[in-house]
Amino acid sequence: MLFIKESGSGIIFPAPVENSVCMQLFKVTFRHLLKNKSYTAINIVGLATGMAVTLLIGLWIWDEVSFNHWHSHHNRLAQVMDVQTINGETNTSEAIAIPLADELRNNYAGDFKRVAIVYPNFTHTIAAGEKKLSQSGVWAGPDLPEMLTLKMIHGKRDALKDPTAVLINQSLAASLFGNADPMGKAIRMDNRTDLQVAGVYEDLPQSTAFYGTQLFLPWDRAVSTIPWLKDEVSKWDTHYWKLYVELNEGIDMDKANAKISGVVQQHVKAGKETLLLHPMNKWHLYNEFKNGQVSGGRIRLVWLFGITGALVLLLACINFMNLSTARSAKRAKETGIRKAIGATRGHLIRQFLTESLLLSFLSFAVAVGMVWLLLPLFNRITEKQITIPFDAPVLWVAGSVFAVLTGLLAGSYPAFYLSSFRPVKILKGGFTAGRFSLLPRNALMVVQFSVSIALIIGTVIMYQQIQYAKNRPVGYSREGLINLTMNTPEMFGAPYNELRTALLESGAVADMAKASHPTTENPGNSDDLSWEGKAPGVTTPVGFVTVSHDYGRTIGWQIKEGRDFSRSFPTDTGTLILNEAAVKLTGFKHPIGQIIQAGGGPHMIIGVVKDMVMESPYAPVQPVIFCLQYGVYNALTVRINPALPMRTALAGIAEVFKKFNPEGPFDFTFTDELYAEKFSDEERIARLTTVFAVLAIFISCLGILGLAAFMAEQRTKEIGIRKVMGATVSGILLLLSKDFVKPVITALLVATPLTWYFMQTWLNHYPYHTPVSIWLFVAIGVGTILLTLITVSYQSAKAALMNPVKSLRTE
Repeated sequence: MLFIKESGSGIIFPAPVENSVCMQLFKVTFRHLLKNKSYTAINIVGLATGMAVTLLIGLWIWDEVSFNHWHSHHNRLAQVMDVQTINGETNTSEAIAIPLADELRNNYAGDFKRVAIVYPNFTHTIAAGEKKLSQSGVWAGPDLPEMLTLKMIHGKRDALKDPTAVLINQSLAASLFGNADPMGKAIRMDNRTDLQVAGVYEDLPQSTAFYGTQLFLPWDRAVSTIPWLKDEVSKWDTHYWKLYVELNEGIDMDKANAKISGVVQQHVKAGKETLLLHPMNKWHLYNEFKNGQVSGGRIRLVWLFGITGALVLLLACINFMNLSTARSAKRAKETGIRKAIGATRGHLIRQFLTESLLLSFLSFAVAVGMVWLLLPLFNRITEKQITIPFDAPVLWVAGSVFAVLTGLLAGSYPAFYLSSFRPVKILKGGFTAGRFSLLPRNALMVVQFSVSIALIIGTVIMYQQIQYAKNRPVGYSREGLINLTMNTPEMFGAPYNELRTALLESGAVADMAKASHPTTENPGNSDDLSWEGKAPGVTTPVGFVTVSHDYGRTIGWQIKEGRDFSRSFPTDTGTLILNEAAVKLTGFKHPIGQIIQAGGGPHMIIGVVKDMVMESPYAPVQPVIFCLQYGVYNALTVRINPALPMRTALAGIAEVFKKFNPEGPFDFTFTDELYAEKFSDEERIARLTTVFAVLAIFISCLGILGLAAFMAEQRTKEIGIRKVMGATVSGILLLLSKDFVKPVITALLVATPLTWYFMQTWLNHYPYHTPVSIWLFVAIGVGTILLTLITVSYQSAKAALMNPVKSLRTE
């Protein structure tokens, strides 16, 4: 058995075994790495960066795939979705009719252990003594807390069986009662409902769909205290509420789905309407539907970032391979001598793999430190609460396996390549590494820059798509609009007119109106509509919004036909204004004066407005009907006086508001901010992709920098001879740079069509999306070539300006 020992000349010789083979391998590896500090630093920085990106993406993916797993029964929970086919087009909605809850609870008890109907999240004004807060809560059936396995600090989960009870989270309890025992304490909600705290639960984590729900309210109390809700309890044609079910143990989700699929059709004969069970485990990642079936969703992001992480790590490994093969000429003599005196190829492979594994573990240690430092910033970008589980053994086992696999991936090609050199040819001086290693090295560079260019192009297209949607005409003026939270119902009655007059007289407000829904929210669907020419038996869900006078003038909608609601026409009460999508749905060629039956009575159309984007800015506009003073109000919309500074105007509004609504806090939101939130997911994706693209380019340029330095060193004498023969500095710069520009151009030719295809496929998921311009690819191509030239320019210029006498004096 042999071990290797370094002589003073730097050549590696065999020596008798004094210690274990492994120890000797590590000793020689350390000596070699310390002897080539710049090479070692470039490899560690490159590998560590690639590993850090992969680790961050891995933590993000784990958080995504484990979403909602906080709930103990997540495997058996599902949401009941409503699937309707209208004019041959199938739509899936989470809005269901109230009677469905009792139908499933009473007639399908063998399949469902628990059933809970939910009135979607609303902001409520909660008062306890002198403290008043605006909090988010849901009216829920009594089974929901048990289904969600709330972690109770005080009380029991079944408290909502009492219609006077309320469950609040730990944060709300502390805000309202401090350190006092909250159990049995009275709270007043929306200045109309008195409840008692019957339980306190731990705050729900961010990794659950119910995150941010501060209180659970009894459904039975909602039915008894909200007048209009009583009328909906028995209606099968009004869809607005959510329904959740928990399956009995051993019940198959698909079989239960098949049983209940046609339940609604038994009660609503018109149209085609079925049900779909959407498992909780799929809520987060599979939230898109097509033809009544799950078709995808955020799972595409998981795959996208998973592939991105693997590619960025591959770039770092390619750097290692390129630098190792580029240095093959320096290590060729070492390899030849060791082979000549008896070292086998297996010994050499182990030596080179040991080097790569040691570099990999050093890089992994650096990567963990980078992740620890970057995680707070990463969490801000992703809006998550990810932590590194240092105390989890699985982390260190997975990390060790990850480092080993990375080391083997990065070191396998150099190990097998360098160990294949023939000793006789090397020692006779016949070895030249450049031409032999040029092809694989260039191929690896092509892969590197193809990935980097693809990431850059993808990032730019994402930003273009976001800006394209942001610049989409929304049909009203968002600037200067605010939404006021007013949960005291009496304020929507007679006091509203006094409030409006006082605000207008204050000069802080240009106009004001009330509505059943804010302009940036989905108004829900109403099937209780009919008109002349409507096909019998066809359901046509349409958004229905109740508004007051001045609504159109306040938001600045654009009248296309007819006129706006007006106090000059007393008969306008109950009249309708349709958006363009609603007119298209009805098929009216001349909609003004037409009659639509709604709520059991006739309503005349007096106007048509241009489509307003109230839901997703990426999707087609929903048909919406606006009705004057025919229903309930939940939202106040105010137009700030543009002549006043925003701070002054808001202070004036708050002062007036407090006089009329002393029981409620002055809470408001800017409409343009609410609209901007609709882009939050896409913007987070774009920011993440930007970070990964920048790091990919950094890793690629780091590899080029190392290669440029090494090639300049190898070609020092060649450059000296060329200068003596009359070559100019610019000519030498061009000579050294073209070896790097050619692979980049090849990478552009490879990456451009592939990226265009995949990004076009991604854009096609948005009905409203930006076109892809060829000039984008041209600009990024030119920019990449310039970046490459800048990266190699220093080393190339340094070699080109070197005195030829100095480089040739050893000859």
